[in-house]
Amino acid sequence: MPLTKKQIRQLKSLVHHLNPVVIIGQNGLTEAVFNELDITLNTHELIKVRLNAGDREERREMIVQICDRCNAELVQTIGHVAAFFRRNADKPVISLVQD
Repeated sequence: MPLTKKQIRQLKSLVHHLNPVVIIGQNGLTEAVFNELDITLNTHELIKVRLNAGDREERREMIVQICDRCNAELVQTIGHVAAFFRRNADKPVISLVQD
């Protein structure tokens, strides 16, 4: 389910104070990284990821792969840091505003 503008604004305010919990280094997106992203998204729902890719296009491609593979929504990108959200159906942590 795509996020509304109000929900994205709410998530941006929540993610602002968080530190990146997953850092993608020179090896790029490996199975271990996807497993860690999956576990972290299940636990926290809203996470920051540091993408240490060479250029902007590589970072964009990594973001698309993360969204597709983890069924996550991109909340925001600033430089080398991207924020992702995925609702935990069993135990929701974040209560999203409704339009």
